[in-house]
Amino acid sequence: MESTVAPGEVLMSQAIQPAHADSRGELSAGQLLKWMDTTACLAAEKHAGISCVTASMDDIRFEDTARIGQIITIRAKVTRAFSTSMEIGIKVIVQDKFTGDQKLLCVAFSTFVAKPVGKEKVHLKPVLLQTEQEQAEHDLASERREVRLQHESAFSNIMKESSRFSDPVYNEEEGTATTMGTSVQSIELVLPPHANHHGNTFGGQIMAWMETVATISASRLCHGHPFLKSVDMFKFRGPSTVGDRLVFNAIVNNTFQNSVEVGVRVEAFDCQEWAEGKGRHINSAFLIYHAVDDQEELITFPRIQPISKDDFRRYQGAIARRRIRLGRKYVTSHKKEVPLSAQWDISKKESLSNTNVEALKNLASKCGWEITTTLEKIKIYTLEEQDAISVKVEKQVGSPAHMAYHLLSDLTNRPLWDPHYISCEVIDQVSEDDQIYYITCAVVNGDKPKDFVVLMSRRKPLKDDNTYTVALMSVMLPSVPPSPQYIRSQVICAGFLIQAVDSSSCTVAYLNQMSDSILPYFAGNIGGWSKSIEEAAASCIKFIENATHDGLKSVL
Repeated sequence: MESTVAPGEVLMSQAIQPAHADSRGELSAGQLLKWMDTTACLAAEKHAGISCVTASMDDIRFEDTARIGQIITIRAKVTRAFSTSMEIGIKVIVQDKFTGDQKLLCVAFSTFVAKPVGKEKVHLKPVLLQTEQEQAEHDLASERREVRLQHESAFSNIMKESSRFSDPVYNEEEGTATTMGTSVQSIELVLPPHANHHGNTFGGQIMAWMETVATISASRLCHGHPFLKSVDMFKFRGPSTVGDRLVFNAIVNNTFQNSVEVGVRVEAFDCQEWAEGKGRHINSAFLIYHAVDDQEELITFPRIQPISKDDFRRYQGAIARRRIRLGRKYVTSHKKEVPLSAQWDISKKESLSNTNVEALKNLASKCGWEITTTLEKIKIYTLEEQDAISVKVEKQVGSPAHMAYHLLSDLTNRPLWDPHYISCEVIDQVSEDDQIYYITCAVVNGDKPKDFVVLMSRRKPLKDDNTYTVALMSVMLPSVPPSPQYIRSQVICAGFLIQAVDSSSCTVAYLNQMSDSILPYFAGNIGGWSKSIEEAAASCIKFIENATHDGLKSVL
């Protein structure tokens, strides 16, 4: 395993022993969190030169598992220093000592705060950047910090939005379950071995205890083997010390197909507070689990049926956090895009066209679409699959389906209603129902503008169907090479499915399986800190309805 330590980096290596493992022989997530917190703290103190304390650990993603006998290496390094706080990037690699094979086990980001000595004010020195990767992480750290600061307001806005409608997902659905039996309470007495080198309860130990009660809670719902997949954030609200009693309360909040969210709250009591029953809220977290049965098959969780007002609050809160989590993915895992566009070949135009259309229909028919936003004429859904995120925007339009089809299949109309599009021109009229377009899009996040070369394939309804289809996917065309003025980007699978409601109205569904280049345009909306999708959808409805009312159908 590569053991070179970069300047400013702290490296911890551990051989996984039985004492570190769970009942299945896999490394306990709680044990790993303790090691990660220790490594991150030492990286923070190496940069600051003074004592540091954990403020939070967030965007924790478990990519794989590690077993007894394997070796893990934890790398932690300050990505950016602000005035008194630092972001530390953490990466965990697991190695099989017999084969030498290495895999990514876990990634996370921690925020540490420097503790001033006496009355002396702290002002941290900037991070010395030596590579392009360090510069990229330094820039993204600022974006991640903005997302953290926006979290509470975004969450509040989504909860207010959701309170305006009753969620249609769980009403009268068969096979629903309640969370009553998933409540878990546990207590720990903080002893000297649980304290860090500052005398406070070790943050990693608190996280490990939280993971234990959350795992028990998840297991009561799935009746299988739950394993931790991600954690939104461990947020440390206050310290605790040796002698405190820590009370942990965990309960399932909601389920999403193959995942379940468990909320954990921690309260600390000193001796007097314990007698009076008045504790201090010192930590909260929301942990996301998957689960397998005895045959190692992934378990599909039952739908949750909220009963009490508190159930409904937690149920809706989990939906809001999932939405924010999906939006944060772009900021936390920003990576260079691998070109996947098909090479355009005129001799294979029918095959490419059919592939384009079928991909869109297959995306629409997938299970697992979760509603995130409901407005008067607009519903927004998301679909999370492994590392892929897709969006569906469903619009009720006061226009005949055939009119919407003609307007939306002419992409040169797109800049008239979509603020993301700057220009769109036909560069190859392949056939009556297939055109290749060159598209330029607006600047996002300070990057250069993006451009696309896209095949549009459209289909009218068949005899046994009432769906009009407008499918989009990127193609590579030698006559339109990438330009240094733009970032050449790709559309994996996108388009419109249009169905008639009656002779004067229709439903228009826009779908997009988001590539890394597309995600920046959607991330803020998915995460709740932007309204760009709703605004574009409302503009699309207005454009189609106005075109109909203005009699533009006469020229089609």
